[in-house]
Amino acid sequence: MNVKAVARQIAEEHGEPDWMLRIRLQAAELYERLKEPKWLRGLDDFNVEDLILYRNPGVRPATSWDELPEDIRKLYERLNLPDYEKEYLAGLSTSFDSETVYSKVLDPLREKGVILEPIHEAVKKYPDLVRKYFSRIYPPADHKYAALHYALWSGGVFLYVPPGVKLDLPIEAFFYISTELEGQFEHSLIVADKGSEVHFIEGCSAPMFREFSFHDGAVEVYAAENAYVKFTTVQNWSKNIINFNNKRAIAEKGAFVEWVEGSIGAKVSVVYPSVILRGEGAGTTMNVFSLSHGPYVKDGGAKIFHVAPNTRSTVTSKGISADGGINIYRGLVRILSGARNARSHVSCDSLLLDDRSEASTYPHSQIDEPSAVFTHEATTLRFSEDQLFYLQSRGLDEEEAKGLAVLGFIQDILRDLPLEYASVLREVLNADFSGGVG
Repeated sequence: MNVKAVARQIAEEHGEPDWMLRIRLQAAELYERLKEPKWLRGLDDFNVEDLILYRNPGVRPATSWDELPEDIRKLYERLNLPDYEKEYLAGLSTSFDSETVYSKVLDPLREKGVILEPIHEAVKKYPDLVRKYFSRIYPPADHKYAALHYALWSGGVFLYVPPGVKLDLPIEAFFYISTELEGQFEHSLIVADKGSEVHFIEGCSAPMFREFSFHDGAVEVYAAENAYVKFTTVQNWSKNIINFNNKRAIAEKGAFVEWVEGSIGAKVSVVYPSVILRGEGAGTTMNVFSLSHGPYVKDGGAKIFHVAPNTRSTVTSKGISADGGINIYRGLVRILSGARNARSHVSCDSLLLDDRSEASTYPHSQIDEPSAVFTHEATTLRFSEDQLFYLQSRGLDEEEAKGLAVLGFIQDILRDLPLEYASVLREVLNADFSGGVG
C-alpha cells in the first residue's frame, strides 16, 4: 500500500486544486512518521495494509432518489431515509463507500444562501470558503489516524449557514460501508456564520462482515460569533467495524456548541469530540454515552479548551458495559491563563451489568487561570442481584431487565435527542439486549 499514491489518485479523479493535494501529501508524510497510539485496546489484529483505501461506487451525486441506481436506492429505502428526509429534515447528504451519492437541501433554505454540497464539489465551487476552514479546526498532526484521514479523505459534506439564518429542521449526513476490508474516510465541514442556528445529525450503517472494515472520518465545526450549533451522532455500526472519528469545533464570541455523541455499535470505537472556546462568553455542553455489550471496546470522552474569558462548559458521560464489554472514558479540560471566570463541570458515570465487564475513567485537567472554577465527579454503579431479582419478579427476563436498567441510566441524555432518534435508540437498545442485533 502506498498512501501517497492513493492520495494522488483521489485528488486526480476529483480534479482537486493544488492546495488540497499539498494537504494530502503532507498528511501522508505525517502518517508515515507518526507512531501508533500505544494506549488503545482491541487493535491487535488491525492492519491498514489489509484495506481497500478508496472504493468509488461509480455514482454521480444525485438530488433526487430516482436518479440513484436501483440497488442503492432500495438500500436507503430499507433504512427509511427518504421518509425521514421528507418528514423531519431540512437537508440530507449520503455517502456510499468512498463517495457522496445524494445531497439535497430544501429550496427555501437554498434561496437564503444555505449551502449543502458534497465536499468534493464544494472544494471546486467555493474554494476560498472551504480553504479558510478545512484542516484548520482539526489538524492532521493530532495523531497517526488523523493524518491518514487527511491523506485519503473522500466523500462527506460541506454545510454553510449564512449570517442570521436559523434552520428549524435538522440537516443530516449518513454514511454507509458496503464491503469488508474497506476504509471509509469521509469529511464533514460545518460553518455556522454569525447569529445563525443549525442542528446537524450524523448517522451510519454497515452490514455484518466476516472480516473488519475501518471507518476513519472527521468532523470540523466552526461556530461564528453568537452562532448556535447542535451536533448529534448516534453511532450504530455493525459489530465488526473499527471506528475512529476525529471531531472538533471552534466557538467564537457568544457562540454555543451542543454536542451529543452516542456510541452503540462497532468492534472498537475511538472518539473524543472536542470544543475550543475561543471567544469571550462562548459555551458548550457535551453529552457522551456509549454501550459496550460483548467483547467490544468503547474508548471515548470529551476535550474542552477554555481560551477566552467567561467561557463555560459541561460534560456528561454515561458508559455502560455488559457481557465482558470494555468502556473507557478519556477526558481533558484545559483552562488557559487569561480565561478569566471560566466555568467547567465534568460528570462521568459508569454502569457495570456483570462482573466480567470493565469500566475505566481517565480524566485530565490543566487549570492555569486562578479565577476559573472546575469541578469533576465520577461514579461507578453495578447492577446488583437484588435489582435483577426485583425486575424479574415483575415479569421481566434477565436481558429485558438489563435493557431497562440501561435506558434508565441514560434517560437524561435521551431527553436531548430528537424525538425520532430517541425512539429509534430505545428500539436498538431493546433489540441489543434481547439478542436481536449482531
